[in-house]
This record gives sequence, C-alpha cells and structure tokens, in this order.
Amino acid sequence: MRRIKFRWLMLLGVFAVLGLVITGCGQKKSADKGPLTVATSGTLYPTSFHDQKTNKLTGFDVEVVRAVAKKLGRKVDFKEMNVDGQETAVKTGKADMAANDFSVSPQRQKEFALSTPYKHSFNSIVVRKKDDSGIHSWADIKGKKAAGEAGTDYQRLAKQLGAKTVNYNNVSNDIYLKDVESGKTDLIMNDYYLQKLALAAVPNNTLKIMPNMYFRTNEDGKGVGILMKKGNAKLQKQVNKALKELKKDGTLKKLSEKYYHADVTKQPHVHISKTFTIK
Repeated sequence: MRRIKFRWLMLLGVFAVLGLVITGCGQKKSADKGPLTVATSGTLYPTSFHDQKTNKLTGFDVEVVRAVAKKLGRKVDFKEMNVDGQETAVKTGKADMAANDFSVSPQRQKEFALSTPYKHSFNSIVVRKKDDSGIHSWADIKGKKAAGEAGTDYQRLAKQLGAKTVNYNNVSNDIYLKDVESGKTDLIMNDYYLQKLALAAVPNNTLKIMPNMYFRTNEDGKGVGILMKKGNAKLQKQVNKALKELKKDGTLKKLSEKYYHADVTKQPHVHISKTFTIK
C-alpha cells in the first residue's frame, strides 16, 4: 500500500508540474497577444497630436503604430508624456514602445532596441521673418535663445553652438511659435517637415524657416524609428516584419502623404548646409 501511495504522489507531482508549464505557456501566449503600451507625446503635430474636432489622438507615428499593432493582432494603449518620460517608460518596462519622431541615433542604439527607420528627413531653424532673429550664419546662434524640450538633440546642439536654451515640458507647437514671435525666444531647431506643417497650422504667423541653413547631425542621419526595450529582440523582429509589409503594401507612403503632404519614407534630396557632431 505504501508503494502504491508513493507512486500516486509522484504522478500527482508530475501533473502539477505539467500544469504549471501549461499555465506559464498560456500566460506567455496571452502576454504576446495583449495590448501594446506605447508612450508618445500627444502634442507634436503632425507626429502625435489630438484632432481639434474629435480630440482623438492621431498623427503619423501614432497611425504607424496602430498599423503595426494591427499586423501583430494586438490593440494599443497610448500613454502621453514628455520625451524623457517616454524613454524612461520603455527602459523600465512601463511601456512596450515609444513613438514620437525618435531618430535612430548611435546613442539610442546603445540604450534601446530600435525598429528599422520608417521616416527620413533633415533639420531646420525657425526664426522671425522681419529680422531672421539676427541669425545670418551659424556663428550668429551664439547668445540667442533657443526653444525646445530638455534632453533633445536639438537643445544639446543649440547649447553646443553657444545659444541660451529655453526648455519647455511637452507643450504644443503653437506655444513655441508664439514665444519666438514675441521675442521671448529667438529660434527653434527641429525636423523640417514638423516645422513646415507647424507654421502652416498657425495662420498669419510672422515666422519662417531659414532656407539656407538646413542641417543634419551624427545623431539623426539614419531616420526615425520606434523605441523598444534593449534586448527585446522578439518584439523588435515582429515590428520590423510589420513595417516591411506596411512599406510594401503602400500603407507607410499613404500615411506620410496624409500627415506630411510628402513621401517621407524616402531620403529627401535637399542641400544640407552643415552636418554637426553633437558632443
């Protein structure tokens, strides 16, 4: 009887272990199909913003993420926060991804898993029309007030060029533009397409993009991608596969033309005045 009882105990133990393994696999499968938590700003037109009529979160990066998630058979739960908050959320696992016009830079490649680029652009400077904010050459940026968000490559470069950086915390484009108009700040360094559309969205503004001062940096030459946690090779592979399919079927081009009025999936052909190395 003892021997039979012992055998039953062993069998029960085996079944218990199998149950745990099956449960674990089920949880893993469920996690792979659960909602993707995605960090974004909600204030960066036309990348991530709220539609004025519906208040719905939309934008180029937002819709690219939604299209990727659809390919993966998953829903999306967006969390809005500033740039530093987005990067921290991904690093700590509070977000699966971050999408907010993030450049595929050498520094980010050290800290994150990044998708293949789905947008290509170049950088520009917004100034006042009446006097070019006193900026006629790169040397003239020294001593000027540069508006931007703390921690961005643009503010790092502005400081490197001798500008006084004026930092904002996840505010909408119109705030930046009004402050340059009023003289509170003198310039905004940012992506060309973002700045062009931001100016177009604010009628009768007294600002312009400097046509002879387009630039690139060592941190942004490879394009824009989605940030994921370092080491998450599985998600990175899934996202890249989805982006490849979306590019092939024309979805990325269609979205870029809707939000940027240009095909930003290709490298632009434009004269670049200078390429900077951000230290």
